[in-house]
Amino acid sequence: MIWVKICGIANLDDAAAAIEAGADAIGFVFAPSPRRISPRDAARVIGVVPDKVEKIGVFVNQQYDIILKTVAEAGLTGVQLHGEEDGQFIEELRNESKLPIRVVKSITVREGFESGFSEFEDHGRPDVFLLDSGGAAARGGTGKRFDWRSSAPLVRLAARRHHIIIAGGLTPDNVAEAVKQFRPYGVDVASGVELEPGKKDHDKVRQFISATRKADSDLIRAV
Repeated sequence: MIWVKICGIANLDDAAAAIEAGADAIGFVFAPSPRRISPRDAARVIGVVPDKVEKIGVFVNQQYDIILKTVAEAGLTGVQLHGEEDGQFIEELRNESKLPIRVVKSITVREGFESGFSEFEDHGRPDVFLLDSGGAAARGGTGKRFDWRSSAPLVRLAARRHHIIIAGGLTPDNVAEAVKQFRPYGVDVASGVELEPGKKDHDKVRQFISATRKADSDLIRAV
């Protein structure tokens, strides 16, 4: 079953809606963003989230001691690194962590993006790669897709070797297309299910997860 993360959670009502709709993970942004949340506020939300739901923190070029402090304070089960963090950084993060944490590393899809995977072959390999459209000026939540058509062959090839999450510009209307085109490990949405930054549209959250599950089921039946 395809893993679904609802990112940019900033309040308890939105977390509850995502969980009720069947999200596998919820995301909290701790980097500069209109969706940014404090570790203390995130902890209040996470305190009532079932254990089976992953709690992922999004960070951008932050020191690993700050990340680990946030992990502990908020009660996160994973981190999503959206900056220039390399394999050595991930190794240090894991070595310094007192608890096992899942590491998601973003790669911006542009010309030559496939070389980004090789940077983690020897050490510090993340548990999952997230493919997004964000560049230096925008780290996720842009509402913009990367070029699905031209990148599809390389993304599908990467998905055979790695756990791949598709993000960037996903909505309830196009997530089925992404699932069918890339056959990813997971999908991640923030702005595509929002009323405004930091406030989710609960109907869209349900529609997004329902569309993902249906597309996944259709693929399984087609095999």
